[in-house]
Amino acid sequence: MDAALTPGALAFDGLLCAALLVIAWRLVGAADLFRSIMLFFVFGLLLSVAWVRLNAVDLALAEVAIGAGLTGALFLAALARLRRPRPRPADAPAAGRTDSGSL
Repeated sequence: MDAALTPGALAFDGLLCAALLVIAWRLVGAADLFRSIMLFFVFGLLLSVAWVRLNAVDLALAEVAIGAGLTGALFLAALARLRRPRPRPADAPAAGRTDSGSL
């Protein structure tokens, strides 16, 4: 019997596959952007474990470095820029105030 087909290894692979599917489903359905980014991180890390289980260590390293690491960091930077208030131009009138004169 092959060492990769032990009952413990099959159970681990099944749990890993189920976890990937559940996290992917929650990632797509998440309403909060920060939660989506965190689930993206977790998905990338679990996917790298799946690549290691498939004896593709080079893909696992690329997934961790690019997929979870770099892309996740870029998503967090974009989210930080989205949440930052935009500066108003100095010559724009204040909100709710018009300079059209009195009636």
